[in-house]
Amino acid sequence: MKRQAKIVTVFGSSRPREGDAHYAQAYALGAALAEKGLNVCSGGYGGVMEAVSRGAKEAGGRTLAVTAQFFKARANRWVDEEVRVKTWQARLFELIKRGRGYVACPGGTGTLVELAVVWEMLNKGAMSKKPLVVLGDFWQPVIERVREVELGHPSRFGESSEPLVRVASSPADAADYLAERFQAR
Repeated sequence: MKRQAKIVTVFGSSRPREGDAHYAQAYALGAALAEKGLNVCSGGYGGVMEAVSRGAKEAGGRTLAVTAQFFKARANRWVDEEVRVKTWQARLFELIKRGRGYVACPGGTGTLVELAVVWEMLNKGAMSKKPLVVLGDFWQPVIERVREVELGHPSRFGESSEPLVRVASSPADAADYLAERFQAR
């Protein structure tokens, strides 16, 4: 997959299975991103990662996975290209490096770390401005609490001057927003 491709890295739980609401939501996200001509990158395993890859693939899109030797497992069958790294940390930063935009779906502590690292890198200017979206209201209480603290303590860093995380109401809303942001560049 070309480095200049419009790649959206999607973070989310490995736990949802086909038939679960979060699986269906991630599948719809993958399809919506592919329909906008965007490539999907994920951690490559099951759950949300499988669903978003499957949705993109079945909609005619391209998929990329970054997996780690640490986890032993290989990428799910919906992945076109697998990038294999040694450690969990290397996987995290490769997922971030590959994305021109990001979507955090509902998830656990791993997804929270991924969301927090991207948000902090944007907040501190450690990477160029890229769109960061959370899907649905799952992460909204966390975002609101962080913004409450940030706005209460003025800073020269990003979140104090402008919101860096957008809450998307649906997979289509997330895909529309990302496609618009990529066109504006």
